Amino acid sequence: MSRSFLTGLTQMTLGIVFLIGTNVILADDSAFSLNKRRLVRDANVSSDRVFEKVDWKAEQTAVIVCDVWDYHHSINAVRRIEEILPRLNALLVEARKRGAIIIHAPSDCMPEYAGHPARLSATNIAKTSLPDDIAAWCSRIPPEEQSSYPIDQSDGGDDDDPSEHQRWADELKELGRNPGMPWKAQSPGIEIDGNKDYISDRGDEIWNILVERKIQHVIMTGVHTNMCVLGRPFGLRQLAKQKMDVVLVRDLTDCMYNPKRWPFVDHFTGNDLIVSYIERFVCSTITSDQILGGHAIRFQGDTRPIIDIASVSPKSNPDPEVLNWSILIIPASPSRSLSSAKRIWLRCALRFPDGTLNQPATLQATGPVSGAWLNGKTLSVGKATDGCTVFNIEQELSYGNDDPNLLVLCYDVVSNLNILGAPKVNTGTGITELSGKWQVAQESWDLKVGDLSATDIPLPAKFALPPEILYECRR
Repeated sequence: MSRSFLTGLTQMTLGIVFLIGTNVILADDSAFSLNKRRLVRDANVSSDRVFEKVDWKAEQTAVIVCDVWDYHHSINAVRRIEEILPRLNALLVEARKRGAIIIHAPSDCMPEYAGHPARLSATNIAKTSLPDDIAAWCSRIPPEEQSSYPIDQSDGGDDDDPSEHQRWADELKELGRNPGMPWKAQSPGIEIDGNKDYISDRGDEIWNILVERKIQHVIMTGVHTNMCVLGRPFGLRQLAKQKMDVVLVRDLTDCMYNPKRWPFVDHFTGNDLIVSYIERFVCSTITSDQILGGHAIRFQGDTRPIIDIASVSPKSNPDPEVLNWSILIIPASPSRSLSSAKRIWLRCALRFPDGTLNQPATLQATGPVSGAWLNGKTLSVGKATDGCTVFNIEQELSYGNDDPNLLVLCYDVVSNLNILGAPKVNTGTGITELSGKWQVAQESWDLKVGDLSATDIPLPAKFALPPEILYECRR
């Protein structure tokens, strides 16, 4: 599927959506009358979905377009983006007409917009006092600390047919694109008004824009919900953490989820689960018809009789040859037995704040641990101490870039997990005990898994691992 095909599809459907979208004028066309939806955490209420009607002044509202790139490494993701693209552009046209500001945030694509008026508007905005960590990826906020992420996205979430995925990768190569990260700009199906809009992928710049324009409300659109939309420096978590009144347009987004991974449901149910997770722990959601009229988007492939599913019972693993990751509490409960395992794998996300790795650091682990990896690199074994295996954490720039790192431990033949104490990271200035939630996978005697196949994920840890298994190292 070439860019010309995608652009042609966008142009063909764009006019249809304009006809049903932009003719809708509310009583006050300078305001947004919205019906925000949340999932409450109070088990005593009769219904866990609640709605709140609000009126937002357009001049106090910003719409952020997150990572709607010109290309993507998943062809199915491209197809779903193309479905929502005309409706998304129509929403931006309507919001701009009413007086809201539009912030285009195609991450990693700023070189494409050097000198663009909308990019210059973002870089020339007045500097303000910035909240802590506003420029950093945000993998978790306090309401999520006792939560469990509803899907396994650690394979990258591609739901492509393998042969079709390869053909798409080959086409991307022919176009001179990196098949893993083929994006260079925002989709051409989204109009940018150089006189009114802003272009930025930086959390600090976007925060400055919101402050300078006296923005009180943010409408978030774009992809992908469970990765960039949640975690980017300008994403839902950061804005919610800074007490910004933010909503997600739930029909103008999509997630990266492969139905071959837990909880083994179809892609669209996986998307519903992420939306419900956001409604419960992060922020409210709305639908595009609240601004455009007509009907909310429903993907063509979504033929389910029931939509907007808030929870499911996980199905059985359809592919026993693929390691299934689940959540385990470390130190482990004595009742959790894996006596049939050849080995087990444990993994979590480990973040080193700036200044943490100014001196050599070590990882200490008890039990029959046979290997440790950090971002796929084998950690060398140091001098054993107090019955612990000690691994050296080398001082590498990639570990200390303020992003989560993937830590993996492998334990050989164990009868149960009560012998596993919590690993510890010693940075020389502080010791962090990694006690709490980890992901665990069991390798059976019949399943042959190479040492690195269970440690590698196709995306950085900040994209692929759930927020409840993130550990912050002490300075």
